Amino acid sequence: MQEKISLKEKIGYGLGDAASSMFWKIFSMYLLFFYTDVYGLAPAVVGTMFLITRIWDSCFDPIVGILSDRTLTKWGRFRPYLLWVAVPFAIIGVLTFYTPDFDEKGKIIYAYVTYSLMMMVYSLINVPYASLLGVMSSDRKDRNTLSSYRMVFAFGGSLLALWLIEPLVTYFGGNLNSKTGWLATIAVFGCITTVFFWCCFFWTKERIQPISDEKPNLKSDLKDLLKNKPWWILLGAGIGALIFNSIRDGAAIYYFKYYVSSAVNFDFTLFGETFHMTTTSFYLVLGQAANIIGVIIASPIANKIGKKKTFLGAMFIAAVLSVIFYFFGKEDVLLIMTFQVLISICAGCIFPLIWSMYADSADYSEWKQGRRATGLVFSASSMSQKFGWTIGGAATGWLLAYYGFVANAEQTAGTQNGIQLMLSILPAIAAAISVLFILFYPLSEEKLQEIETDLNKLRNATN
Repeated sequence: MQEKISLKEKIGYGLGDAASSMFWKIFSMYLLFFYTDVYGLAPAVVGTMFLITRIWDSCFDPIVGILSDRTLTKWGRFRPYLLWVAVPFAIIGVLTFYTPDFDEKGKIIYAYVTYSLMMMVYSLINVPYASLLGVMSSDRKDRNTLSSYRMVFAFGGSLLALWLIEPLVTYFGGNLNSKTGWLATIAVFGCITTVFFWCCFFWTKERIQPISDEKPNLKSDLKDLLKNKPWWILLGAGIGALIFNSIRDGAAIYYFKYYVSSAVNFDFTLFGETFHMTTTSFYLVLGQAANIIGVIIASPIANKIGKKKTFLGAMFIAAVLSVIFYFFGKEDVLLIMTFQVLISICAGCIFPLIWSMYADSADYSEWKQGRRATGLVFSASSMSQKFGWTIGGAATGWLLAYYGFVANAEQTAGTQNGIQLMLSILPAIAAAISVLFILFYPLSEEKLQEIETDLNKLRNATN
């Protein structure tokens, strides 16, 4: 009988994604703004940089998956990376938000180098972390629960980051365009992420071993992966979902700074100091809180009607609501916030499901081929994130340039309308693409039960 997973282990697993998500959310929502309004690069230059560096980084993910599958230590295959990479993750994150005293060419080169290194380090810790889900438990409901814990903590980490980032930048630097403020703020988050990753390392355990003692063979692993139909479908669905999120996230700060232009502040006290939360921060924090609601309700709904139906329903509703979002005027702040909550609840449902479905696709591959390559299969999750983020992030920069955006200036009506589209119609199209992919996902709950039963029999026979 499989060892029961404790509450402490569930929390430990969740803290790993809380750490990753802090930087991920800061990058997705503020890095483009940092590069254009603080660092001083043109949005088209940043969009091109995002495309070039992230394509390479996306291809780097399977390399990390292959490497982690072949890592043998007393701590397991995947957990050691949480211990080894936590500090480099924090240091390079800080360097990414440093503004050197270079000319324009020098700044572009520095941005390319530091951002590329950051994404590679992110892969080195996040791919093994994601792969942990496939070896902590073979039970489908346990995986749903672990995925839910993961995403609750992920959105909790994002919520903390979005709640504190603008106040901290202002606190350390005086205003949101402060170079010193950004550097000090990211250093604070770097310390937090290091502690969280180490807690994840010490509090979790790898339990599932391959049914075959055959040594890993890269050619065979890749061949099995190419035959894994569920993997390909999840890759496409994940890319669509990440484009949906990355365009909305990347454009949000521009939407409020240059379209809504609301001067409302929400005050709170921290460390004896009074901080002001802008309308932008409130919108982003509200979205993260709603994401958590989506994560919490995803598991019980999926356990009742299945992961595929839950994914389809949530993504379809998000697409419809996003289309409606386009018709809100700059004075419709209450409606904007209300729909942010509703859309974010739907988006929150998606991600615990897709992580759990990646674990199912690893089981499917082992059941079908008799070989297990958890790290390689799970690298698809990070790959889809990176590809989706690549396309969405690059498109955000290019679209801003296409619509005539000029940093720190009053925008034309055409530019404002373009920013509206980036919060509504364009993400809706990406959501619809994700729905189309998941319609063809073949692993029903009945099929998954058959696979789980067969694999457990094989594992018991080899023990």
